[in-house]
Amino acid sequence: MSHNPIRPWRNIDRRKSRRIMVGNVPVGGDAPISVQTMTNTDSSDVKATLDQIIRAADVGADIVRVSTPDQASTAALREICRESPVPIVADIHFHYKRAIEAAEAGAACLRINPGNIGDATRVREVIKAARDHGCSIRIGVNAGSLEKHLLEKYGEPCPDAMVESGLHHIRILQDNDFHEFKISVKASDVFLAAAAYQQLAEATDAPIHLGITEAGGLTAGTVKSAIGLGNLLWMGIGDTIRVSLSADPVEEVKVGFEILKSLGLRTRGVQIISCPSCARQGFDVIRTVETLEKRLEHIKTPMSLSIIGCVVNGPGEALMTDIGFTGGGAGAGMVYLAGKQDHKMTNDQMVDHIVELVEKRAAELESARSEAAE
Repeated sequence: MSHNPIRPWRNIDRRKSRRIMVGNVPVGGDAPISVQTMTNTDSSDVKATLDQIIRAADVGADIVRVSTPDQASTAALREICRESPVPIVADIHFHYKRAIEAAEAGAACLRINPGNIGDATRVREVIKAARDHGCSIRIGVNAGSLEKHLLEKYGEPCPDAMVESGLHHIRILQDNDFHEFKISVKASDVFLAAAAYQQLAEATDAPIHLGITEAGGLTAGTVKSAIGLGNLLWMGIGDTIRVSLSADPVEEVKVGFEILKSLGLRTRGVQIISCPSCARQGFDVIRTVETLEKRLEHIKTPMSLSIIGCVVNGPGEALMTDIGFTGGGAGAGMVYLAGKQDHKMTNDQMVDHIVELVEKRAAELESARSEAAE
């Protein structure tokens, strides 16, 4: 556990939802909010796709989605699912046979809109394949691809249209006695997405997948996603998330976890609390934090680390973190352990020393956790 205590005024009351399984990952109910991403490789290239999945899993991805637009993709999916360290969601849009092939190949979940894959017979075939092979389904409503009759009815994409689309697809599944589904109502407009998700949360108890779709590049998309997803999560809405960035999928996972960590909804790895630096800094804060972020990526154990350039806020932040370093004078600073001053360390040795302290503390926490589980 982190040295930073959980306080009542930080608690978020999560919406009550049904629990489903995506492979071995629980989604909904009281399960942790899962983080997803999507590969951007040619899905028929097994090696490239698996390499990307493994990199995403290494930084914490719980679930990865793979687009399967053709037979070559669903053929490759069998090996991808077999070798993947995390459950795979097959992304299906219009062709019902791709959904059946993906289920047979071992996909843990099918991302479809039931109303878009053909008549009732084809829908029943897909649902049967999902049921027979233990697949869940994600209904994926998107403001950019709403049904024509809804656009004609409402004049433009709006929350009412998106939720009506989603509930229609839900009814199709429920009419076929299929209940292992989650749902999303994504939009690139933060206000539209947030309003649609709030309305959806009141209309169904299905697990909700959150996303601000086509959010943009790494910086702009991170900000946009943090605002949109952060507000919804703060309201208790959301059981699984994907940050959609025009960037490496690994970055999507990192941003997703940072959003959840900032709200106290997931704890994974080292949370670094650092100052923006100023003329008072006793060492190069920016370069130090960049280095520590890279060197501590391998740590999965939740803990907190404060890196503050001077004694104005440094001691106060260090009181609340597992490990802290506060810049001082004469080329040295103070190391804090569990909120208390422990020893001084020179700036030039500080990074290596902090990495050692974090690794040691992680080992202690993991050992204590193992003993408690026995």
